[in-house]
Amino acid sequence: MKFLSPTTKLTEAQTQSGLRYIVKESLAGEVMVNLTGGTFLVSMAVFMGASNFQIGLLASLPIFTNVFQLLSIWLVQKYNNRRAIAVYTSIVARVALLVVGFLPFLFGKSVNVNILIGLLTIHYFFGSLASASWNSWMKDLVPEKMLGQYFSYRTKLMQILSVSTSLLVAFFIDFMKSHYPQNVETAYFVMFLLGAAVGMLGVYLLSRAAEPQAELEKVHVLKSFRKPLKDKNFRKLITFNSFWTFALDLAVPFFAVYMMKTIGLPLSYVMAFTIIGQLSSIASIKTWGKFTDRYSNKTIIRICAPVYCACIIAMGFTALPSDKYSSIALLVGINILSGISTAGINLAIGNIGLKLAPKEDAMTYLSIKNIIVSFSGAIAPLAGGLMADFFSSHQLEWNLAWQGAEGVTVIHLLNLEGLNFFFVIGGLLALFSLRLLQDVKEKGEVQKEKVVVFMKMKVRSRIRTNPAFQRVSTYRPGDISRSLKRKLAGSSFFL
Repeated sequence: MKFLSPTTKLTEAQTQSGLRYIVKESLAGEVMVNLTGGTFLVSMAVFMGASNFQIGLLASLPIFTNVFQLLSIWLVQKYNNRRAIAVYTSIVARVALLVVGFLPFLFGKSVNVNILIGLLTIHYFFGSLASASWNSWMKDLVPEKMLGQYFSYRTKLMQILSVSTSLLVAFFIDFMKSHYPQNVETAYFVMFLLGAAVGMLGVYLLSRAAEPQAELEKVHVLKSFRKPLKDKNFRKLITFNSFWTFALDLAVPFFAVYMMKTIGLPLSYVMAFTIIGQLSSIASIKTWGKFTDRYSNKTIIRICAPVYCACIIAMGFTALPSDKYSSIALLVGINILSGISTAGINLAIGNIGLKLAPKEDAMTYLSIKNIIVSFSGAIAPLAGGLMADFFSSHQLEWNLAWQGAEGVTVIHLLNLEGLNFFFVIGGLLALFSLRLLQDVKEKGEVQKEKVVVFMKMKVRSRIRTNPAFQRVSTYRPGDISRSLKRKLAGSSFFL
């Protein structure tokens, strides 16, 4: 454990090296997630014959295990070594994935789904401990004036890798189903082995990143939990984030179901729309990173959030056009705008939490925030499920009728039924949550209108000039030193 010990004060070279290792570790973690979780895991569970309750349980495990981040706070208070805690808990979490991969070789092809659930519970439990330590570690490692630029760069690479990995996994599973159906289940478990192996590589990369010594206040752990809730400004941030997450998780999880069942689109179209959104996010994330560093995270949220709310509400009207091609065109536009806006929202919400958490209590603040927000996100789909039966038997229709010599012409203005209600309700609740954001105070905050004017000027400038040769810096003089600029362009973490 000695080689994982924190350093009293990091040199600039240690900081830059650590930032590079964190980016590489994050990419390894993204591959691991795509090979062992998400849509892939649901597909695997369905193939294994899992019940709806078991599938729901698998989906909820990453959310509900976040409550155990409280234990990670106690470990950091006791040992004051966030890197060691993150590394060792990550090892245990990824060993659980290795065991999952070996299940068919240990028990034969008929693997019980409950064994899979048990091992993944271990994986997500220790993963939540690692995540809490990692968040506090990043608070001290990443310079505050570079939060937006650094995490936008990291997120962009992760999203690019996520798109390509997801496509490869989907094509591989479809190929196995078509040509070697008798080996499909084994193929699923082999993917777990590959994911765990890449995850272990990520642990090694994580261990190579330096950790600055944390300045922890020696207080009782349970008492420290009260501090974020007593911090009036941070409490307002938690309230906004929880309300925003609840509104989104009430509607967004039903997008794919709506497109397939209500509009009647095949799964390949749904995947294509998802990729369109991801590509839009990738294309815009760097710009949002620069704007968050220059203006403020709160300003970016106030610009992006209304756009995303409009996209959610617009989903409820995609079934109105009489032909399917018009619905597809509308869905393309919605996914492009939602991808651009969510890139800015997710980056800014993550960064504002890091920025407002005090350095000495960053881990406690961020963990409490994640736990409360995760709980809010977990109950939203449950509330949606309880409301689904009610809305399935109700309909709200608003038409405009024009009677002339040739008869009556009816124009459909509004037709809400079933899942459409969720999109309108979720979008309106998300818009309401922005009122809660107004009370959050952030240093360096700039009026939204000024940023919008500046963004329009930037767009017009780039239209008039060749974007390949015209590069306009978004930094103010003095925001970042010239020497650091040279390193960012050369030997820094952007390698």
